[in-house]
Amino acid sequence: MRVEIHGHRGARGLWPENTLPGLSRTMELGVHALEFDVALTADRRLVLTHDLTVSAVTSADRRPVYAGDPLYPYVGKPINALTLAQLRTLDVGVRLPRHPDDPFALTQVPMPETRMPTLGAVLGLAGAYEAEGVRMHVELKSDPTRPELTADPEMFTEMVVEELDRHGRLGNAAILSFDWRIIAHAAKIAPGTRRFALIELDTLHWNEGTVRGGDVPAAARDAGATTLSPEHVMVDETLMAQASAAGLDVAVWTVNDPALGARMLDLGVAGIVTDYPDRMRELWRERGLALPEPVGPLKPVGV
Repeated sequence: MRVEIHGHRGARGLWPENTLPGLSRTMELGVHALEFDVALTADRRLVLTHDLTVSAVTSADRRPVYAGDPLYPYVGKPINALTLAQLRTLDVGVRLPRHPDDPFALTQVPMPETRMPTLGAVLGLAGAYEAEGVRMHVELKSDPTRPELTADPEMFTEMVVEELDRHGRLGNAAILSFDWRIIAHAAKIAPGTRRFALIELDTLHWNEGTVRGGDVPAAARDAGATTLSPEHVMVDETLMAQASAAGLDVAVWTVNDPALGARMLDLGVAGIVTDYPDRMRELWRERGLALPEPVGPLKPVGV
């Protein structure tokens, strides 16, 4: 049976999340899928960021995009209130000294002066690596309880699908979201692209109009999902049985402890999302599971 390793925000336990160098290192390490987050800027550009406001944990101001910019400093401002040019002034390669709330201070290699990339740049990077064996998992950040920070879900989905199509990636990608309005629209406009319905206890109520009778996997299927992607605390025999009855695979997040990973494998998950793909690769070796092939590294021109 094929069981997949999905690198979470690249491999954020090892390298800065949602960055080109972090994503490239993750492909070189070897994952079945590269997961990252996107949001929409004030000038309608798709950028990689997990947060709808600029996070002080992952981002640091360096300079305003022009002298006297009234929105500076940018840390703490909404992503959708800032242009790509403003966001590109931020250092997202993890600063030293580290922020006191940084959970990966002991394991993550800093890459100072790294800039926030666009979705197009990431897909171009994967193309340069000829990483056809690595699926691109694009999580669309959307919070229906905070509409002032969130792009229109249909427009947002269409923009991401168009960018994937532009790079020839629709057949080797997945659309992910906690907001199932995005999953439903993706099912309409990109039926051949995988769709992961993300769930956690804290945000399950976002889709309460869809979930009836307590059968979350059936509701996710009816919303258009092809895979259920729950937080690991939700995964048990009952959920796995419901997912199987609904015809959905289960990709569990975020699993960093090999013992927990082993327990998830025993329950029958089809994929594990992890901040530490290196640890999961060791577990895969112990279990005799097929490992994803490392990609690259890029070679100099003419070599």
